[in-house]
Amino acid sequence: MAMNGKERIAAAMRREPVDRVPVMCQLSMGHYLLNTDVSPVDLWFTSEGFARAAVTLQRRYEFDGILINLPGRDPRWMRHVDRIEAAGDGGQTVHFRCGDRADCPADDNVQHTRAGGNRRPTLDRIEPDELFYDDPHCLGGLKYPFYFGLEPRRPDRGDYWPDYFFRTIDRVLEEVGPSVSVHSEVFSPWTQLLELLGYEEALLATLDDPGKCHAILEAYTRGTVDLAVRQARRGVDAVLISSAFAGAGFISPRQYEQFVLPAEREVAARVKDQRVKEHSVPVYTHTCGEIGDRLEMMVATGIDGIDTLDPPPLGSVDLEDAKRRVGDRVFFKGNVDPVHTLLKKSSRQVLDDATWRLQVGSPGGGYILSSACSVSPRVPPENLAALVEASRAFGTPVR
Repeated sequence: MAMNGKERIAAAMRREPVDRVPVMCQLSMGHYLLNTDVSPVDLWFTSEGFARAAVTLQRRYEFDGILINLPGRDPRWMRHVDRIEAAGDGGQTVHFRCGDRADCPADDNVQHTRAGGNRRPTLDRIEPDELFYDDPHCLGGLKYPFYFGLEPRRPDRGDYWPDYFFRTIDRVLEEVGPSVSVHSEVFSPWTQLLELLGYEEALLATLDDPGKCHAILEAYTRGTVDLAVRQARRGVDAVLISSAFAGAGFISPRQYEQFVLPAEREVAARVKDQRVKEHSVPVYTHTCGEIGDRLEMMVATGIDGIDTLDPPPLGSVDLEDAKRRVGDRVFFKGNVDPVHTLLKKSSRQVLDDATWRLQVGSPGGGYILSSACSVSPRVPPENLAALVEASRAFGTPVR
């Protein structure tokens, strides 16, 4: 019996039979910009712009799901703007009345520069009680203590989230209806610690003052849980924990166990308490690079799935090995090299590569065919179309 994308991904996340392996890639912002007519300013600063870009490419590539990895935007954000300048290459620069500037390239992430310069707080200045949840993609970028927008305002923990923060989720759900799986994203407490201090300073802080780091992580855990639960209640089909920098390129397995595992276990447990019909809302984790040495610890967080699974040379995950070790406990999403395969190879070679991963990943269920990490801006669209072609040709996986 034929499934739609929402049904197909839901079954795969529960490691149940599917009519074919679902396909769903996380796209970079540059890829949205280069392959839709949405302008950089509209993509970054309007809920409608990002929603339109996401739905447009989901339909073009026939993906089974969409990841919403930008928060909803204040519909009145233009009240802060002095002028918007356009560059010859399609980029735009927003000049704000307060003196801040946002550079929005035609093929990359926005860079926000504050009028007085971007300064991160030092560890000794940070009061954990001031922290709850920090998002560097909000208007104005990251600040300490954090506030939404450009007007300083201490958010109330009991009423922290502006309703517009969920505006993009609402728009996408309205557009795709019950046929496409819609996933939201939260930054892991560990990622927020790194963004707060800067990566080098944060890693040193875990050695110099682990107690203070744990206090910060506990504060961020409370906010992350609150946001993730609210996203689940808003109607998303799954919540992704973005924990990109928890791999071996940054921290050891012992540090992972100490600084990452407890917080992500709490987030996963609280979100999975939210039930849609008879099922919990699935939670899965996105960690880039070398994670082959910590798959079991990732599973110990209680998540339902693991995203990226970067293969060599980008990472250290051998799909056959991962399937043997933890494939009976979590679903997998990823393992197609986004650089050496999707960017650099022909669509025929992508088809062959995807077919091999389907053969390895699909037995026993629980596999979503996807790029390992984000699809880079200049990946040829025909290479992404080849992923769905491979899934259709492969057919129903053998149990």
